[in-house]
Parts: sequence; structure tokens; C-alpha cells
Amino acid sequence: QVELVESGGGLVQPGGSLRLSCATSGVLLFSGHALAWYRQPPGKQRDLVATINSNGWTNYIASVKGRFTISRDDAKKTFDLQMNALKPEDTAVYYCHVMGSYWGRGTQVTVDG
Repeated sequence: QVELVESGGGLVQPGGSLRLSCATSGVLLFSGHALAWYRQPPGKQRDLVATINSNGWTNYIASVKGRFTISRDDAKKTFDLQMNALKPEDTAVYYCHVMGSYWGRGTQVTVDG
């Protein structure tokens, strides 16, 4: 059975930092999968934030580039999203995703001063 569990969300002031982690279990050949973080702001659709492929190449949406960093640890079968210089518009439920396959249940990030 596959499970993805996010952690690290919370309430932070503008300019602050959070590190989200996604712990996975049951994902076969984890190192071969592209991984992603998505987010869904209140009342809006779920959108892609960042991706990392099996070679470690990363991509980000423009609004988080330079502030967020996605990383992976294939040995531990986890992946993270380091978020710095957070803004109120980053407020959302953040989801980890094994591309084309599995989703976590989400973790709330609230940026409010």
C-alpha cells in the first residue's frame, strides 16, 4: 500500500521560512520517479509549485523561484520543499505528489503577520 505523508506546515509571519517534508512508503522504484509539490489556496484550484526529476533537475513556477527549493533523498524515499521569504499569497494547502501517480493528503501553510 502506497502512502505519502506531508509534514512541516504551520503558521508563519511574512518573510519567514518553513520546510515541508513528504515521507513515502510503498512507492516502487522511488528513485526513478519525478516528484512534485502542489498547492491549493483557499477557494482556488490546485496548482503545481515545483518539480524534481530522477536526475535531480528542478523546475519552479515563477512566483516561487529563488525562494523555494525542492530536494529529494532517494535513500530515505522522502522529498522536501524549503520555503523562504514567505508571502501571504503563499498561503495554501500543500500537497506532495509522485508524478502521475500518488498524492499526499496535504499540509496547511498560513503566512500571516
